[in-house]
Amino acid sequence: MPKLKPKSDIGLIGLAVMGQNLALNIADHGFQISVYNRTTETMDSFVAENPNTPGGVLGCKQIKNFVQSLKRPRKIIILVKAGGPTDAVIDTLIPLLDKNDIIIDGGNAKWTDTIRREKDLKAKKLRFVGSGVSGGEEGARFGPALMPGGDPAAYKHLQPIWDAIAAKVDAKTGRPLEGAEPGAPVKGGVPCAAYIGPNGAGHYVKMIHNGIEYGDMQMICEAYDLMQNVLGLTAPEIGKVFARWNKGQLDSFLIEITADILQQSDPITGKPFVEVVLDTAGQKGTGKWTSVNALDMGVPAPTVAEAVFARFLSAVKTERVAAGKILKGPSKRFSGNKTAFIRAIHDALYCSKICSYAQGFQLMREAQNEYNWELNFGQIAQIWRGGCIIRAVFLQKITDAFKRKPKLANLLLDPYFNKTIQKAQSNWRKVVSTATEQGVAIPTFSSALSYYDGYRTARLPQNLLQAQRDYFGAHTYERVDKPRGKFFHIDWPEKDRPQLKV
Repeated sequence: MPKLKPKSDIGLIGLAVMGQNLALNIADHGFQISVYNRTTETMDSFVAENPNTPGGVLGCKQIKNFVQSLKRPRKIIILVKAGGPTDAVIDTLIPLLDKNDIIIDGGNAKWTDTIRREKDLKAKKLRFVGSGVSGGEEGARFGPALMPGGDPAAYKHLQPIWDAIAAKVDAKTGRPLEGAEPGAPVKGGVPCAAYIGPNGAGHYVKMIHNGIEYGDMQMICEAYDLMQNVLGLTAPEIGKVFARWNKGQLDSFLIEITADILQQSDPITGKPFVEVVLDTAGQKGTGKWTSVNALDMGVPAPTVAEAVFARFLSAVKTERVAAGKILKGPSKRFSGNKTAFIRAIHDALYCSKICSYAQGFQLMREAQNEYNWELNFGQIAQIWRGGCIIRAVFLQKITDAFKRKPKLANLLLDPYFNKTIQKAQSNWRKVVSTATEQGVAIPTFSSALSYYDGYRTARLPQNLLQAQRDYFGAHTYERVDKPRGKFFHIDWPEKDRPQLKV
């Protein structure tokens, strides 16, 4: 057991699974960490079970002793439930802290809460870092993607720890690196951590990450559904397809685990595991936050929104079972080449993924204008290359795109992504049309295609919509032969209006 120093390098409050794993990751990298948990027994067990970490773990039974155990400026990570519980912990800490001490919120906080907290603590001469932590339990333990925002001077105190514990990727390929054994420090590589921007920027980018994650997961589900219900493949057969895909353009954590899941047998029945899993999906709210924020800022992000709605639709299981006995779809059977259609599904998945990420980056571009941030989109893509749930080879392409053109308006306009979609869009359209003919729901595939077609269209039919609004509500319209921003109204003849009768 290592001899503990008089003062710890950092502290952590909240020893649920994420908190325990992050604390061990920090201690494994040679930093002494003090830990506190409201339930003392949890803290005692955690310390007793981990006596030999390189940095050392110091358990504290009282919050006052916990604060006193830390080097100044004190750095305290909070990993408790977002919202009220986080505010309660902050309120408890404030009287115990000194000027310039640093509180780090590592939970899934809403970015507007982070903006508020940073402002309130700054007025009290304290500093606040809102840091997105992505990668789930395994990421927290062995290397997450970290998205810190807040006072840049405060982050400099935290950076050596964040850089050390973050996932690492190869500088050239962007592929994740691993240590000699689980928990062992990775030698070399680029850390998947970087300062994002002021106040709530880190948690905002984490929210966009989660929204994109919703889209990725739903797209994969749609690919699985097409192979199952259109082509009649078994779960293990589909798993092998995903395993092949994971060796190419779609190489990613989510494709990798999907291949494993589909080839897993249920230990109780012996059936494919997915066949015994109920088809109702939950969600913690970050996908919804992303969609609502897109609506608030007027940014088109239909693919993420459709992924959220797909989860909502899955939740009305009883209604769907009843509706399936009444509502009938097409009876047409697939008669094409299965191998060719699997290739088409691959292309539809990749093209839809490009559009989904394009929407996410457009949201971040608008947010920086809204909140006076200056976000480095290439750097954000770099952070996501390892440690997080959406980690993928694909993200290196996004990093490259923003290196070529830092002010790129939309990923679709980058030469690589443009060329990729031009090559694959016929297959994408084939999948969407075939799914429609077969009666298989593909909300993200189809919404992504509509987004692509809408974005590339110079003149959309909203000219008619604006005329309708002017007709029934005198909302005015703009003209193609006048400067933008100048509005007009026609006095529509009463005799031409339909008469409403009550």
